[in-house]
Parts: sequence; structure tokens; C-alpha cells
Amino acid sequence: MFPTPQVVSGKMKAIIQTKYGSPAEVLRLGEIDIPATGDDEVLVRVRAASVHADVWHVVTGRPYVLRLMGGGFSKPQNPVPGTDVAGYVESVGKNVTTFRPGDEVFGETIKLMQWINGGAFAEYVSISESALALKPQGISFEQAASVPTSGLIALMNLQGQRKIQPGQKVLINGAGGGVGSIVVQLAKAAGASVTGVDSTRKLEMIRALGADQVIDYTKQDFTRLGERYDLIFDVASNLSLSACKRAFTPKGIYVLIGHDHYGAASGRIFGSIPRFIKLMMISPFVDHLSGEMNFAPPAKKDSMAVLRELLATGKLTPVIDKTFPLSEVPQALSYLQSGQACGKIVITP
Repeated sequence: MFPTPQVVSGKMKAIIQTKYGSPAEVLRLGEIDIPATGDDEVLVRVRAASVHADVWHVVTGRPYVLRLMGGGFSKPQNPVPGTDVAGYVESVGKNVTTFRPGDEVFGETIKLMQWINGGAFAEYVSISESALALKPQGISFEQAASVPTSGLIALMNLQGQRKIQPGQKVLINGAGGGVGSIVVQLAKAAGASVTGVDSTRKLEMIRALGADQVIDYTKQDFTRLGERYDLIFDVASNLSLSACKRAFTPKGIYVLIGHDHYGAASGRIFGSIPRFIKLMMISPFVDHLSGEMNFAPPAKKDSMAVLRELLATGKLTPVIDKTFPLSEVPQALSYLQSGQACGKIVITP
């Protein structure tokens, strides 16, 4: 039974960020005003949120160029981090027609593909109606909150020539993380033969998700095993295109996500952007990069509907590694940065 909706006013608990830096140094639990709800927005009472690499980037302000993409140059414009959320609709703006108070929903709190704080690490958050979907029955709030950003990244990068076809051989490098675990399941649902690559401790989980084969990158280099793949989905973003050429079918496609391992694999100023620019420049001359640099994401409303359908039909089952209370968001981000997580890390108010 849905809870009785109430008029919301006053203060709420939230994680507050007033400057960029280490999560342990710049994040604190405090009280701020409950956000106002715009005409096209929905006020959600948060039951769960999740962390992902983009949250770390906005909290630390690295690479610096991302601050020019909406986050705020000297400090974050929105003081509350987090973008992925699931909870109850508390109230709706006058133009909202899709949702009503009491609905169970999930979504991403930012409208576009931006590196900004989205207000999810709080007891309440206001979200555009177009960024939400109804949470399927049988899916917990924690599971639903773990899906939006990782799922949207997966869908955006599997468009056009990169769309997985039945019978294809697909390799996911970094298959045990948030994005990778979703891509494994999407590829299996599409009828592909799936190989997952990750560290030793994550292989059992990847098998459980349906991967036909797993490879421990600490022990084997898949590019030298003689197998050929129609699609190499590089979530870990630590592969060279020249090495991957040894493992491609003649029309094989390489997809780069651009994970920079929390600053360890790229510069403080531009991060992975120079690598994307290089691939963009050579893509007209390299068949394996066909369609690689398509940055146009599908409409978020449509993508959220796809993710909801995948959850509702059991084609996508979110994997939760650990759950942290709201007060321990810095610890959750530290655990994310360690690279140990099998699947997603969730925050509960």
C-alpha cells in the first residue's frame, strides 16, 4: 500500500558539498531546505540512491575541464551530489501528467548528459518528469536506484552499428562493474555469445549474469588467445586499439567508455577527452571505429522506458555489492574508487 502523501516543507537531511576535493574532506551530512518543485517536476522521497564514477568526478572536480560542462568552475552549483534515485512520489508540479503522489519511481535526476551534482544524496529530490519511470513491482528500491546512469551509458553506446545482433560474439572488458554487469545482460538478452573480462574475484558474478565465458585479465591477455569478436565493449578503457585488432572479426567494432580510473589513467585537466578526440579523428580511416564517436544519446524518457521494460521482464537484474547509509557517502565513494565492487554501490537515507 502506498503511504499517504503529505505536504512537504521545512528541512531535510542531505550530503552537502561546498567545494571540490577528496570526498572525505568536502562532503558532510547536514540539513538544508527541501527543494521546491517546478511545474514540470516531481518531488521524490528518496528510498535509495547509488554511486558511480561520474559522482566521484563531480565531487573531486577532476578532470578540471568537466567543471566547464555545467558543474561550476570554483565550486558545484548544486551543493548536493548524486544522480541516481528511487523512491516515492511526494508531490507533482502542475504540468505533470505521468505520475501521482504515492507512485514508486526511479530515474536520473539530471536532464541531459552532464557532469553536475543532481541532489540524489538527500531525503528528497526534485526531478524532471521526463527523467523518471515507474519502478517495476518485484524490483527493490535499492535495485532500481542502481540502474539509471549505468543503464543509460550502456544504451547510448549500443546504438546504430554498435547495436548487438543475435549470434554475435561480444567481449566486455570490465564486465564486473556497474556498466559492465548491465552490458553483459543486455548482450545475452539480444542473443549474443558473451565473454566477460575482469579480475579474479568478479568472475563468479559475471558467470551468474549469463556470460558464456570469463577471462581473468590478471592471468590472460584475451587479445592473444586466438578468439575473434564482433564487438569489444571497453568499459575499463585500458585497451589499445592496436592490441584489439588481433581479436576482431573483419567487421568487429570497438566501443570506448572513457573510464579514467579516478584520475589514475589520465591527466587532471582534460582526462580522457584527448583519447576520444584521437579516435574521432582516425575513425574515418579505421573500420573498427565505425560509429564509435556518436555522442547523441537517445531521449532520456525513451531510455528510461527501455530500462523499466528490461527490469520488468527479468532481462536485467541489478547486482548490488554494498549498501551504505547516507552519512557514509564518503566511505562509499572510497570503496568505489578502490575498484573492488562487484556491481553497484547503493546509498539509503
